[in-house]
Amino acid sequence: MDHVNANAAEPDGSRRKFLKSSLSAAGGIAAGTAVVGAPYVHAQSPIVLKMQTAWGGGNIWNDFAQEYVDRVHSMSGGRIQIDLLPAGAIVGAFQVIDAVSDGIIDIGHEVPVYWYGKNNAASLFGTGPVWGGDANNMMAWWYAGGGKELYRELTQDIMGLNVVGQFGFPMPSQPFGWFKNSDVTSVEDIQGLKYRTVGLAADLLNEMGMSVAQLPGGEIVPAMERGVIDAFEFNNPSSDSDFGAQDVAKNYYLGSYHQASESFEWLFNRDMLESLDDDLQAILLHAVEAASTSNTASALDRYSADLETMQTESGVTVHRTSDEILEAQLEAWSTLIPRLEEDDFMRRVMESQKAWVERTVFYELMNQPDLQLAYEHFFPGRLNM
Repeated sequence: MDHVNANAAEPDGSRRKFLKSSLSAAGGIAAGTAVVGAPYVHAQSPIVLKMQTAWGGGNIWNDFAQEYVDRVHSMSGGRIQIDLLPAGAIVGAFQVIDAVSDGIIDIGHEVPVYWYGKNNAASLFGTGPVWGGDANNMMAWWYAGGGKELYRELTQDIMGLNVVGQFGFPMPSQPFGWFKNSDVTSVEDIQGLKYRTVGLAADLLNEMGMSVAQLPGGEIVPAMERGVIDAFEFNNPSSDSDFGAQDVAKNYYLGSYHQASESFEWLFNRDMLESLDDDLQAILLHAVEAASTSNTASALDRYSADLETMQTESGVTVHRTSDEILEAQLEAWSTLIPRLEEDDFMRRVMESQKAWVERTVFYELMNQPDLQLAYEHFFPGRLNM
């Protein structure tokens, strides 16, 4: 186990050390004088945990992971210290879940689609069919609609992994991505393109006639430079610009149904987590919820600013993905879903999601006013791109 208690003199399994002392008058205590004991002094050494992300050192998402670390340090009063490491420091980006399960690292920060190769059902927890709910809605399903229980069944019962997962930061819908061609408006325009994505999105876009390669973020730009791929998506303007997407393509298509409801996944080694006192377990888990709010604010601020910078300083043209392509994506999902339903667990997950979305998104759509109408009223012409 890689969590370290620096107080090596304590017995095995102990995470506390108490020192007790008493005061006595110099030369002794007079008979009949009450003995006054000093307060207990808590001399617990911090528990040090290793946390690795699936993101390269320069990626904005490591900053988001740091927001989690800062909250754990603060809420635990320094009783927990987390050593935050980028992808590759101990294991590769797609190996994080195994490393957490095996106790090589204590906490992982990634997305479920990164272990899609171990079980395709992973993709349903973030990059599966888009029933009509956004990432906020689908993360609510995870917490309140039965998703958390299904996730535990998959990771612990079906896959036998020694992990506990917690979800946070519902991501904005991911762009369709980066293309060299400025005229990508029809399904015909994407036929045969070598394209990078991950998870079930790969199956989706293969269904639409693209040739898909699944690559970690750090390998995307080199693959584009070598001609291994013709186009790609990763996630958002900040992460994309961090690894130089704007240097290899200038047309950025926003809005897509291929990955429209993804959230971060925090993975905890189960033995480590359950060895902690209840309050420390609660801090590690609930700090995810606190970081989720912070991450959401940081993302909205930085994603929008970096998108503007790419336009003004890097010559990037921003497009909306065409309705024809979006409709074709939905049709492709409809083609894939019956195949996915052949797996009993995946069928149960999708049935749970559909039941949740049908009820909750009805409320959301009926209740939400047309925000585009309001935006165009106060910022006329801004959306004419």
